[in-house]
Amino acid sequence: MERVSPWVAPWLVVVVLVAAATGRSARADPQVPCYFVFGDSLVDNGNNNDIASLARANYPPYGIDFPGGATGRFSNGLTTVDAISRLLGFDDYIPAYAGANNDQLLSGVNFASAAAGIRDETGQQLGQRISLGGQLQNYQAAVQQLVSILGDEDSAANHLSQCIFTVGMGSNDYLNNYFMPAVYSTSRQYTPEQYADVLVSQYTQQLRVLYNNGARKVALMGVGQVGCSPNELAQQSSDGVTCVARINGAIEIFNQKLVELVDQFNTLPGAHFTYINAYGIFQDILRPDGAEQGMLRGGEEQRAGDLPALPDAVRQQERVPLLGRLPPHGGRQHPRREEGLQRRRPLRRPPRRPADACAPLVILYTQPPSQKRRMGYIYRSRAS
Repeated sequence: MERVSPWVAPWLVVVVLVAAATGRSARADPQVPCYFVFGDSLVDNGNNNDIASLARANYPPYGIDFPGGATGRFSNGLTTVDAISRLLGFDDYIPAYAGANNDQLLSGVNFASAAAGIRDETGQQLGQRISLGGQLQNYQAAVQQLVSILGDEDSAANHLSQCIFTVGMGSNDYLNNYFMPAVYSTSRQYTPEQYADVLVSQYTQQLRVLYNNGARKVALMGVGQVGCSPNELAQQSSDGVTCVARINGAIEIFNQKLVELVDQFNTLPGAHFTYINAYGIFQDILRPDGAEQGMLRGGEEQRAGDLPALPDAVRQQERVPLLGRLPPHGGRQHPRREEGLQRRRPLRRPPRRPADACAPLVILYTQPPSQKRRMGYIYRSRAS
């Protein structure tokens, strides 16, 4: 299975971006004609199902809360891409490109592939996957199909210019490449600064392909605090609790260069690129200022237009069944942890509900909660 933790909350910020860009209610008819998705296991919804890969999710317990069972989503139910498509007003979820037909192509498809990276070799130890380069090749083929469906290139270009594109890449280029020295040589070839430059240089060329093939409204996801993911805590943290600083430090270098990349693309005609600060979002969740560890930050809720507020989304605390061995800190379980580690307060989560009943909670802050960060959650350059 892919090593990246299935953190998906930052994609909900894209809903705010869409609402602001369209100026319409998230509960109205479709706000955009189509929605295209590029990424890795965080948003893959079945493109890896029929390829020889260990990074697949078309079997239980994946999909235990999804109608019909496992579909290839690395989730028990909906992904945030599914939630976003509903909030945008689409009648159905955006389908995986591998199984999409021409009618579905008009409203957008999902090209994401688990274990994929910016670099073609990333994730190769997991078998076949569709790198961002491969996803873009599939997108170019889809554009040609749209030209045939709509009649000419101008009609296809006009259609695509109104669509939303979300791109979230880079996590695997670190966890399933740079920080896996037994398989890859990149950490011996490059310093973290040099590696970020190499990644961003290739990413720039790939995003230029996307722009040259009609994409204009693009949300670019930063990489989250993957040094705090369960796998890295288990394998590389000194105590199983403290985040791995060298991994998060490298991620911060990469993310800062993405901000500069957004500035660069927003100088192009018609471009509306936006950076989503996933790292900052998780920083506030994992280490909120003035709050105990393990608890979500409380704060004044701000609503964007008619986005629904869900004040009762977090309910009473309940026991949560765990799969696998217990974490070192023990949670609510009987003490089976290493001596000297302080027991941490358990997370509170809402009771399980059917997938279709689950709606995302979107909270906006008028100021970034952490004054240490240089930016809020959403960044768009003045040129855009």
